[in-house]
Amino acid sequence: MTDVTTPTDQAVDETAGEPAPTDAAPAAARHRARFHPLTVAAVERLTDDAVAVTFEIPDELLEEYRFEPGQHLTVRAMIQGQEVRQSYSICQSRGAAGMEHLRRVAVARVPEGRMSTFLNDVVAPGDVLDVMTPLGSFTCPTRPDGIRHHVAIAAGSGITPVIALLTTALEEEPGSRATLLFGNRRTSSIMFLEELEDLKNRFPGRFQLITVLSREAQDVELFHGRLDRERLEAIFGALVPVDQVDEWYLCGPFGMVTGAEELLLERGVDPGHVHHEIFHVDDGTAPKRPVVVDTGAPPEATVTINLDGRTTVIPMPSRDETILDATLRVRPDAPYSCTGGVCGTCRARVVAGEVRMDRNYALEPEEVAAGIVLACQSHPVTDAVSLDYDA
Repeated sequence: MTDVTTPTDQAVDETAGEPAPTDAAPAAARHRARFHPLTVAAVERLTDDAVAVTFEIPDELLEEYRFEPGQHLTVRAMIQGQEVRQSYSICQSRGAAGMEHLRRVAVARVPEGRMSTFLNDVVAPGDVLDVMTPLGSFTCPTRPDGIRHHVAIAAGSGITPVIALLTTALEEEPGSRATLLFGNRRTSSIMFLEELEDLKNRFPGRFQLITVLSREAQDVELFHGRLDRERLEAIFGALVPVDQVDEWYLCGPFGMVTGAEELLLERGVDPGHVHHEIFHVDDGTAPKRPVVVDTGAPPEATVTINLDGRTTVIPMPSRDETILDATLRVRPDAPYSCTGGVCGTCRARVVAGEVRMDRNYALEPEEVAAGIVLACQSHPVTDAVSLDYDA
């Protein structure tokens, strides 16, 4: 049975109106990230402008909130009458003691950031927020019998997924060691400083912390300034020989991550062992203005999406708008968060037709080659396009 939505939307939902299945959702749909209301268990002040927020996970949702170190949670809240979503990295190791029913994220205050201000200043234990199940590809499988050197280069809040990745590697790979090059402005702005010091005590001889401060004098000149190309070259030469590193993790601002990645590739490092995530993108491009469309105009393209086992056909009056924007008019359950091509929450697979992306800072080249796109950055190239969120 086929249902047609209102004439204004003119989208076709090919399973709407059918009897609700008595069985569970299809396997692919079952694992798609989705929101659940979670209770805040704790709010811990990390610095003057950062907190760790811990959520309680009920027994029936434990499986859905299992995570890989490096992944993130998306938080959704109504703030001043508007729905706001933002993704925050999980900052606990996979086997963190006493944390099976808890998921902790860290939130650094961003100027004019509505969600970060809300979580820093308003949220308290006992509050209930909508939290999406874990997502993200900034991960690296551990090998219990491995003898590896894991090195992370992080700046500011880029430590959040990195502390989960490195702690998990140290806990699950007894023969491995880890080094963290951590850039901050001042000592007072260092997130997780006590926990990092604890790691040195827990894993003596296996964990090295190199702190670089840009606005506070250091005894060693090498550790004063930014983690730019010149400084990284000097640190590599003096302390971290590139050819003795097995896995690299880069996380922080756009310039630092791309600069470090270029340097490593020039040094002959295999790109498959360079894992990266960008927290803030300032690539010199002007932000795109919202596209206003006439929903009654003839479609320039048609997009068919499969989401949670339901297929919806969506006419797009303009190819200038993104596939995500067109989708949200009729499928508000479509996943998204940052809408800037960074978090990867809106990822889907192209199964027919062709799209173009404005920008992509979330997907690896092999994922793009496999047809994965970011709906928030995608526009139809062909007249008809099909995307599968469940694939």
